[in-house]
Amino acid sequence: MPRSSDFDRAALNAILARQYQVVSRSQAMASGMTKNALAHRLRAAGPWQRLLPGVYLAVTGAPTSDQRDVAALLYAGPGSLLTGTAALRLWGVRAPYTSMIDVLIPDSKQRKSAGFVRIRATVRMPEEIHAVGPRRIAPLARSLGDTARTLSRLADVRALVAAVVQQRKCTPAMLAAELEEGPVQGSALLRIAVEDVYAGTRSNPEADLHDLIRRAKLPAPEFNPKLYVDEEFIGSPDAWWQYAGVAAEVDSNEYHLSPDDHERTLARDRRMRKYGINVLHFTPRQIRTEPTEVISTIKSALAAANFHPPRPVRAESVTAAASPGGRLASPETR
Repeated sequence: MPRSSDFDRAALNAILARQYQVVSRSQAMASGMTKNALAHRLRAAGPWQRLLPGVYLAVTGAPTSDQRDVAALLYAGPGSLLTGTAALRLWGVRAPYTSMIDVLIPDSKQRKSAGFVRIRATVRMPEEIHAVGPRRIAPLARSLGDTARTLSRLADVRALVAAVVQQRKCTPAMLAAELEEGPVQGSALLRIAVEDVYAGTRSNPEADLHDLIRRAKLPAPEFNPKLYVDEEFIGSPDAWWQYAGVAAEVDSNEYHLSPDDHERTLARDRRMRKYGINVLHFTPRQIRTEPTEVISTIKSALAAANFHPPRPVRAESVTAAASPGGRLASPETR
């Protein structure tokens, strides 16, 4: 028969292996560790360190993001969920960096923020829970909504929304539902970003062009339609004025181009020009710093068309209108 201490040590090691070497005080005590043994490990220059009140890391050195995630959940207690940027990272979505980890708990529980953990008590605990190893995370739409409500730059919120929709991780309808169900406070930027997606814009530079066109009171284009002549696909310009046969493209390496894309972009332009489409190209920098020139260029192109399309080009709208019942893939299978 193994000695009791050996059995207890094995049980503790199993917990540590499962939880990236992070353990709570209650787990350590339940495994048979005494208060003195715990204090000995946590002594100055000892092998363990405190991460949060009642939560320890059983190795030296700076904790990893995975270890911080587990520590946050152990501190928040059973039923807690990661949300915000920590959850977005696990969903594979890049978000503005913050050292804080946001954790959802039911509003019936009493727990205060501490260290790098920001407690978010809520009456709106998600019913759908996803797991990545020992970490429990909120659904993507909720995680994005909670992140967006902490951001102060529209560009950052637009980038998040565009990323999850383009990557088909989340539908616009799911984001719209999060807007309606969530708090109004802090949601203004998210509402604008979601409206941009429904209007057809796919990135920050396109949204900037959209804003510029709206402010200048230019005729409203379609955003990102698919253009055809008979059954031949011509292209999908960022903005399209059907009546004038004018297309506008935002040339952005970050959002549209990789080195392998350049030839395809040129070929698309040749196809559009073959059918008499006037293709206007703008850079994100031009849209931001030379708005008057951009507006003037678009106005001149629209006026020159004499309100007649150059060819029988058919536009099919791809404005996102996904079903509100759209399902989200698990982060473990993304």
